[in-house]
Amino acid sequence: MTTNGRDKSAERRPVELYTGSERPYDPEDLVKVSGREPTPESLAWARRLMDEEGPGPAIERYLP
Repeated sequence: MTTNGRDKSAERRPVELYTGSERPYDPEDLVKVSGREPTPESLAWARRLMDEEGPGPAIERYLP
């Protein structure tokens, strides 16, 4: 029996877990996870960071 009192789990969990960099994202995503507003300047910053560090390391800096 599960914690919800039934034989089956109340929720379906994903088969694969993602940390963030496995899926494609764009500069606006990076700006938002860094806590900034998506302005032309912050989007340019995100593009530069993604070009310099690579997409994975850039986003993983801000995601747990």
